[in-house]
Amino acid sequence: MLLDTASLYFRAYFGVPDSVRAPDGTPVNAVRGLLDFVARLVQDHHPDDLVACMDFDWRPQWRVDLIPSYKAHRVAEETPSGVPDEEEVPDTLAPQVPVIDEVLDAVGIARVGAAGYEADDVIGTLTARASGPVDIVTGDRDLYQLVDDRRGVRVLYPVKGVGTLQAVDEAVLREKYGVDGPGYADLALLRGDPSDGLPGVPGIGEKTAAKLLAGYGDLAGIMAAVDDPASKLTPAQRRRLDEARPYLAVAPRVVRVASDVALPAADPTLPRVPRHPEALDVLAHRWGLGGSLQRLLDTLQG
Repeated sequence: MLLDTASLYFRAYFGVPDSVRAPDGTPVNAVRGLLDFVARLVQDHHPDDLVACMDFDWRPQWRVDLIPSYKAHRVAEETPSGVPDEEEVPDTLAPQVPVIDEVLDAVGIARVGAAGYEADDVIGTLTARASGPVDIVTGDRDLYQLVDDRRGVRVLYPVKGVGTLQAVDEAVLREKYGVDGPGYADLALLRGDPSDGLPGVPGIGEKTAAKLLAGYGDLAGIMAAVDDPASKLTPAQRRRLDEARPYLAVAPRVVRVASDVALPAADPTLPRVPRHPEALDVLAHRWGLGGSLQRLLDTLQG
């Protein structure tokens, strides 16, 4: 089980009242909400291994160099070259992220990230390396591109908290979008995604993109059709796709998650007992983690 950790703690932050606070009054709704999420996921799905995948760089420069608008609207503050830009995060969430890191480390849940890469790329790499089935827990549809029935890779998409998850496999993708996992990346780059600052191809929405992929197989097939006067593209489609060549030449590298990131060694085995019990006890008292932490520990102990 691979967790898109930031996706989940953002959901926890907005789903748990900010009246949930530490003894000193600091909000800990994201911390406690994430612990409850993990406990519920382990209880319901019984993963053998679990990794909390981290955004060490939420907006990698190599993606920005290819598409400058990539996540640009979410930049709170630009930083010097070589340092990741500051992401716009609610004031009461940002201080909770280091607490989440400390608590996961003290419990012994593997936390994996890589400089210059997003959590999506960590998930893509760990999925590529996996020798068995993989459940990816995320509220980010971009990771639908990793769905692969043959390998047992699916996305568990939170519909309401993590108590109600939609298991997304190839049948779900075909029914909803008309594509398989790899086809979803091509669909996303053609239609664009305002939430990620991806412009897409003007005039090519989701339905048109799905029809083009159904007719020509993939992005390469579509662009071959643009160059083929005998293809059945409409004049408008041919013109729009031709004009979008500069974007379409780089978009695949931006949209497709990396699968070959150099990652630090980590033990993904779920711990039965806390790895650092004394440190965890200090954190539990300082931040008032109460029942949320105890439920996770009880679940891990079985």
